[in-house]
Amino acid sequence: MTGLGAVFRPQLPPERLRAVARLADESGLEELWLWEDCFREGGISAAAAALAWTERVRIGVGLLPVPLRNVAITAMEAATLHRMFPGRAILGVGHGVQDWMGQVGARVESPVTLLGEHLVALRALLRGERLTVQGRYVTLDDVGLDWPPESPVEVLAGATGPRSLRLSGEVADGTVLTASTPPEGVARARRLIDEGRAAADRTDAQTPDAHRADARKADARKADVHTTDAHRIVVYLLTATGPNAPSRLRAELAAEGLASVPDLGVAGDAGAVARAVQRLADAGADTVVLQPTGDEPDPEGFVRFAAQEVRPLVP
Repeated sequence: MTGLGAVFRPQLPPERLRAVARLADESGLEELWLWEDCFREGGISAAAAALAWTERVRIGVGLLPVPLRNVAITAMEAATLHRMFPGRAILGVGHGVQDWMGQVGARVESPVTLLGEHLVALRALLRGERLTVQGRYVTLDDVGLDWPPESPVEVLAGATGPRSLRLSGEVADGTVLTASTPPEGVARARRLIDEGRAAADRTDAQTPDAHRADARKADARKADVHTTDAHRIVVYLLTATGPNAPSRLRAELAAEGLASVPDLGVAGDAGAVARAVQRLADAGADTVVLQPTGDEPDPEGFVRFAAQEVRPLVP
């Protein structure tokens, strides 16, 4: 079954999150996603609050920009969420918007290298390993979590270009694609991710003991082989419904410089949105997250629309 979610956009003030999260929980929405866009809400703090206010909906953070965090802090926060709310937190990390990273003095020469080192170390720490690492950007000296998660944790990577998509296939459990990804872009991303998985020999399961031993080899990317064959692709779908939906969609695409890209976004009723979701699923997406326009007039109504009108139409 294709997973379905919605975004709480950080253009909304943080105090609006409680009502939206509770409605997502009560209406049966599967996933509610949060963003850590500079310089709006904090991803982990918002996710912790949303998880505490709800009982069943999964809360995703997509994405945490790794230049802003030491990997040990990312691991500590992720482990805490997973122990307090087992199976309900979804963690996505990315190399960040480079202009924003420059604004705070965190821009690095090789964002993809940093993302790879962060992912490898993060997934090992969340497996309960103790690490000593001397990388280009990530340095750890005998670091392990006192309270690692009690069950496996899915770590997703945000990726757009070929290098980062292959990297995600090599070292992440899944990939988050932006709303600027049309169906053919999803299919292309899946091919590049699979190339990375094949290069890292991730298509065959390995035993945990072998995995832990390999993870300490010099080539950390090749060593970080997941123990299952799954790699989830999550893609955002810019969605407008209700009054002036087509004009709101066109305005947002134009503002993002995407007006000339075919097959991006959808405006219309539940049937139109469900068909757009299915096109992305047919191209290789496992989960589609409906992303309202920045000027969505009714965020609560948008969540209800996703859960109660679109979900029944998506296989």
